[in-house]
Formats: sequence, structure tokens, C-alpha cells
Amino acid sequence: QVQLVESGGGLVQAGGSLRLSCAASGLTFSNYAMGWFRQAPGKEREFVAAISWSGGSTYYANSVKGRFTISRDNAKNTVYLQMNSLKPEDTAVYYCAANPLRYHTRSYYDDNKYDYWGRGTQVTVSS
Repeated sequence: QVQLVESGGGLVQAGGSLRLSCAASGLTFSNYAMGWFRQAPGKEREFVAAISWSGGSTYYANSVKGRFTISRDNAKNTVYLQMNSLKPEDTAVYYCAANPLRYHTRSYYDDNKYDYWGRGTQVTVSS
């Protein structure tokens, strides 16, 4: 049974930092590209960042580029999202997801291409 478990969310002031983790089990982690998505109240889920199966390539939404960094440790079956210079508009539930189309980089932006999802972790940024 595949499980993705996010952790590291919380309440932080604007300008602060958080590091999210997503621990994966029940799948061959290095066979998957990994992504982070977020959903704010009343809004659709949106792409945040993705990382290739090897960790050699990363992809970001324009809204987080330069502030967020995605990384992975295939030995630990874990993907991370370092979030710096947080803004109130970053407030959302953050989800990690696994994408089996590891060579199809365009699919990394499309949540419909991800097979497995975590339950999410809340990030709240106060002004």
C-alpha cells in the first residue's frame, strides 16, 4: 500500500521559513517524479514545485520561484520543500504527490498525472 505522509506545516509570520517533508512508502521511490501542490480555501489546487526522479531537475511555479526549493533523498524515500520569505498568500494546505511519468516533464505541472497523494499539511502565514 502506497503512503505519502507530509509533515512540517504550521503557523509562521510573513518573512519566515518552513521546511515540509514527505515520506513515501510502498513504492519504488526513484521511479517517480515528485511534486508539491497547494490548495487555499475557495481556490483550486495549484502546482508549486516538482523534482525529477533523480533529483537532477527541478520545476517551480512563478509565484514561488526564488523563495522555495524542492529536493529529494532517494535513500530516505523523502521529498522536501524548503519555503523561505513566506507571504500570507502562501497560506494553504500543501500536498505531495508521486508522478510515474518520470521522463515526461510537462506532466509534472498537471495534477491529473500524479498517481498518489498525501493527505496534506496546513501552512498558515500571518501578516
